[in-house]
Amino acid sequence: MTVYLVGAGPGDPGLLTRRGAALLARADIVLHDRLVSPAILELVPPSAELIDVGHGAAMGPGVDGTEKRQSEIARLLVEHGRRAAVVVRLKGGDPFLFGRGGEEVDVLTGAGIAWEIVPGVTSAFGVPAAAGIPVTHRGVASSVTVVTGRVGDGAASSSPDWGALARAGGTLVVLMGIRTRSAIADALIAGGRSPDTPTAVIARGTMPGEQVVRTTLAGLADVDLPAPAVIVVGEVAALGTVRPSGDVGPLAGRTVVVTRGERRGEALVAALEGAGARTIELTLTRQIGPGDGGSALRAAAAGLSAYDWLVVTSANAVDRFMAELRDARALAGVGVAAVGPATADALRRTGVEPDLVPAQHSAHGLVEEFPTAPARGAGSTGRVLFPCADLAPDTLARGLARKGWEVDRVEAYRTVPGASPDPALFALVEAADALVFTATSSVRAFLGLRTSTGTPVMPPAHVVCIGPTTAAAAEKAGFEGVHQAWDTSTEGIVAELVGSFGPDGGGSPAS
Repeated sequence: MTVYLVGAGPGDPGLLTRRGAALLARADIVLHDRLVSPAILELVPPSAELIDVGHGAAMGPGVDGTEKRQSEIARLLVEHGRRAAVVVRLKGGDPFLFGRGGEEVDVLTGAGIAWEIVPGVTSAFGVPAAAGIPVTHRGVASSVTVVTGRVGDGAASSSPDWGALARAGGTLVVLMGIRTRSAIADALIAGGRSPDTPTAVIARGTMPGEQVVRTTLAGLADVDLPAPAVIVVGEVAALGTVRPSGDVGPLAGRTVVVTRGERRGEALVAALEGAGARTIELTLTRQIGPGDGGSALRAAAAGLSAYDWLVVTSANAVDRFMAELRDARALAGVGVAAVGPATADALRRTGVEPDLVPAQHSAHGLVEEFPTAPARGAGSTGRVLFPCADLAPDTLARGLARKGWEVDRVEAYRTVPGASPDPALFALVEAADALVFTATSSVRAFLGLRTSTGTPVMPPAHVVCIGPTTAAAAEKAGFEGVHQAWDTSTEGIVAELVGSFGPDGGGSPAS
């Protein structure tokens, strides 16, 4: 049993280390900070327990204030470290740079619990680099100092000596200093730094909606950007003022919001970014086990020989069902149908090649190509097993019933609202060019989003839905500008957006 202190990096999920991702994939318990990207948390297996220990999290009665919170985190680390095989303490940036990782290691050592540090890309260096600002540069700055933004709090042991920092020269990187920026500037100028010293402030670094303001030390107080932000003071802050644009492709310059459930959507995000779009991932739902604890699903898997066909319409259903199938030989003589390529690929990852994948990747298309039920007897049971989500529409079951099949619908998982997204994303969502829905559950979850003032989050004017069922749900919910993907697949969603926004857009696919 080991506790792993893992650095999540500066924000962008792609900047998580491979070691960190591997540990999250086999974690039993994850205690995570508030600012860790939901996309990183999606690497955690469904069976693991996620515990939010960031500021604002409900950690139990009487737990308020930084020191009380840190004491509770220490208690949780010891408690879980003694009973779970893999415990991950997931921290923003790097665990040992203002992450109190050293204190947590001391607690674990005192309790006799094994631990390991997995370094992360610190925001102090990663955020300026991503914005094109080098913290050191030959002939400009040969040293860099990283400090927190504490000013005049009376704690001599924890407050930086701003006078000494002003005299030291080189680059100064300030973390957690956006709220005290005016006092920081005054202290540095009083210590001898020139008011004209180049200064840069980077908010939401490496993330969608990143904002960079370049100013001077004298103008720092006037910068109005949200936390978290990194402040860079020194001559290097004037470098890299023209960053080459990486936006290429037919969707260059467009921002697309991808609504999704946990652990799903990576292929769509990659395809959109490959077409040049900037993406904002909005995790709205998560999947949990069936209401009966999985007893019906286990019974169906054990009795698979009673069916002629197994039909699956989501990768989640594949994962849940195959986890209960103890012997793949039980599929011998049973036809396997997948609604589309993503579901078919999920089957192939388990070693199962589907017998039927319809040309039209939808429930309607699957029903259209599905054979008519043969006469009972002569080796046919006339039965279809359909493991699915609790909220799955009954389109497929009704369609197959019309073809003479007896369909046994079994709840494989439930879809429930996910953790509330970071409210800082909502303004970016409303300003985006397009919004993508790949499930009706996400349509319902989006309707429940509220800004900090309690008003509903407004969708962009262009809404793309993966299929007719989702499109109908969006229209019924009152969304305007609803468009259906050209095909019920990742490629079909991208094609619709390119057709609408690309340089030759405005049309539909050639017939």
